[in-house]
Amino acid sequence: MRALGRHVLAEFYDCPFEVLNDLKQVERNMVQAALDAGAEVREFVFHKFSPQGVSGVVVISESHLAIHTWPELGYASVDVFTCGDRVDPWDACKILKESFQAGSVEAQEIARGMNVPLHKVAVNF
Repeated sequence: MRALGRHVLAEFYDCPFEVLNDLKQVERNMVQAALDAGAEVREFVFHKFSPQGVSGVVVISESHLAIHTWPELGYASVDVFTCGDRVDPWDACKILKESFQAGSVEAQEIARGMNVPLHKVAVNF
């Protein structure tokens, strides 16, 4: 059985404070990674926290990329979820490792929608 989507959960370590705390740079890195991986960007929203940190999401036709940063720890939590075969979520992760200047990345992939029936089923609640 084929999965509906691939969800990579990535831990980015040893990133420079300035990179993870810059709203526009985080936004630019995330959007560019989606585009460079071949995704079709639909919308994006990012928020800067006080005293530090950035959260955001890039909505792509294939699903999404999301991030939350802890600049004071040099850490970012990143999700890349893609549906279909056109976009490989690992491509976006590799691009993000470089753009966030991560010293190391730990990541795992989860297959999403493995047990979804291929036909529509009516359910009454």
